[in-house]
Amino acid sequence: MKIGFIGLGNMGAPMAANLTKAGHEVVGFDMADVSVEGVTMAASGAEAAKDADVVITMLPNGQILRAVADEIIPVMKKGAAFVDCSTVDVDSARAVAEKAAAAGLLPVDAPVSGGVGGATAGTLTFMAGGSDEAFAKAAPLFEIMGQKAVHCGEAGAGQAAKICNNMILGVTMIATCEAFALADKLGLDRQKMFDVVSTSSGYSWSMNAYCPAPGVGPQSPADNDYQPGFAAELMLKDLRLSQQAAESADADTPMGKAATALYEQFVEHEGGQGMDFSAMLPRFEKRGRD
Repeated sequence: MKIGFIGLGNMGAPMAANLTKAGHEVVGFDMADVSVEGVTMAASGAEAAKDADVVITMLPNGQILRAVADEIIPVMKKGAAFVDCSTVDVDSARAVAEKAAAAGLLPVDAPVSGGVGGATAGTLTFMAGGSDEAFAKAAPLFEIMGQKAVHCGEAGAGQAAKICNNMILGVTMIATCEAFALADKLGLDRQKMFDVVSTSSGYSWSMNAYCPAPGVGPQSPADNDYQPGFAAELMLKDLRLSQQAAESADADTPMGKAATALYEQFVEHEGGQGMDFSAMLPRFEKRGRD
């Protein structure tokens, strides 16, 4: 296929590189002066999108996605797929999909899970929203860039799945960190705490696969001085998107709201920016009860 790829940052560049390695012709564009092996660089997003069978975008937010969509939709050929892999608000995803469909395109919102490591290794998970036809056109590319793609429903469903998943992740990581900090103050050994909780009803991905306590459980960013696997500011972005979606849908999400406030405090006022989102544990360790 001829693929246009717009947004060649930490995630987009390795994704595009994997597509070229699989034999696809990739024309890329990024606002920064970047080069990706095997990718032909274009002078604009419109140039990258023109005549492409599939255009993939990986962008920072919904506002930029809407602007890029306005630029590229008019030049894309009818029947081409517009696959947005950014994590953005559901309203922007649906608005862009509507414009793309009206122009005879096949829109798919397909945010990813797996981080930069997954993008490089080609092991991402894609959560996709769009028609069956649109998903079918994008599916072979998902297989190259990732290990799993779930068709979640119509336009916006991919973003909805990503936002709900990461709201759970943010809430459970905070609960896990709180519990370790409490265990410390009760004199409970961290390894014993892990041995009990990881095989009991407190089991969670945050505890079992990504334990925030150094030296406990599988290797995680906690064992590397909390250098980010998933940065706290990215968790804050996703939690804010969850609350924006909750507001739009009139959904009561008190735990999501509280997690958003805590990550906001941590990132913006307590030095959490640039640290892994599991660095909430040392944050709680330093604090007493309010």
